[in-house]
Amino acid sequence: MSSDAPDTTRITVLPHAELCPGGLSFDAAPGNSLVDELLINGIAVEHACDKVGACATCHVYVRQGAEHLNPVDDDEDEQLSDAWGLEAASRLSCCVKVDGPELVIELPRYSKNHARER
Repeated sequence: MSSDAPDTTRITVLPHAELCPGGLSFDAAPGNSLVDELLINGIAVEHACDKVGACATCHVYVRQGAEHLNPVDDDEDEQLSDAWGLEAASRLSCCVKVDGPELVIELPRYSKNHARER
């Protein structure tokens, strides 16, 4: 029995000066949350609300593969309005379920909490 669904999704994270200077590509299991896959693979994306879609700190841009993702629901849309640098490709990585053959992700220059203490 064969399926058209891929066994893994190739995620490419474009270079980000602080969080991923050289960029990164890795395979992820479809159905997992994007924020969890980023964290597992060493990209320290913020998630101040503990990944429940209530803070917009895990905001990312989906540059390729968005057509395979679950659609933005009303709750995510409402939180996205608070994200820094909002654009049409914006998503909250805690709300995105990995899917499709490939995703290309760009991390915003700043997050909603960019002025936090380190």
